[in-house]
Amino acid sequence: MPEPELDREEVWGRWLLARLERLPGVRVPTTNLALLGQEPGQFMLKKTALAALGLLCPVIATIPWIIAGVGLPFYVPAGVGLIVAALLFITPDLAVRDQAKRAREEFAHALSAYLDLVALKRAADAGPAEALEKAAAVGEGWPFLYLQGALRRARLEKIPPYQALADLSAQYDLPVLDDVADIMRGSATDGAAVYKALRARTAALNAELLADQAAEANAASEKMTAPGALLAVLVMLLMAFPAVIRMLTV
Repeated sequence: MPEPELDREEVWGRWLLARLERLPGVRVPTTNLALLGQEPGQFMLKKTALAALGLLCPVIATIPWIIAGVGLPFYVPAGVGLIVAALLFITPDLAVRDQAKRAREEFAHALSAYLDLVALKRAADAGPAEALEKAAAVGEGWPFLYLQGALRRARLEKIPPYQALADLSAQYDLPVLDDVADIMRGSATDGAAVYKALRARTAALNAELLADQAAEANAASEKMTAPGALLAVLVMLLMAFPAVIRMLTV
């Protein structure tokens, strides 16, 4: 099957990637990009464009000073430009990391529902592959589409479905799938035991997700403590300011 034709931005980005990836500190999060459905070439092109913008901004900002007759040493805009360029160069990495983290959390939530469906199908005496495929066909979100694609590949390539799930876990760094693959590996022998194992894994996964959500809520509350305290201090200073001025002027 021929590969799809790349657009111009992706071609330029891959050209840049081939020349910049040898430099120290330059890396492309290929696994996170694949999970998000983004191309590495466009990612590198964005990083390079932002870095170039960071280099040019201080130079452009010094033009009014030059017109006004105020001379600045050349190393001032150059140094500021390098710092801004470095910060903008790593900005896409941070954005992709946060997006991939949220995507893995979304996948974990979808997998919890998927495990319940698989357990119900398996309890109804459906075969292992049939239970996995029918449960995946229920959903329409991107996690279910990934599962459908992996199971479809397993059917076409004549490999066990649990192997396809393990490959999907390794491809996109989805460790929550590893346990599912291990459970379904033994599904051909005892359906009742697999049903219990699936329900137990679902309960454990839900507990993990709730704990993560509680930790995020606590972290958000702690972040709001400092601004709230600062606002309270400012309000107290504003309320005390007239009295202090009156005392000083008496």
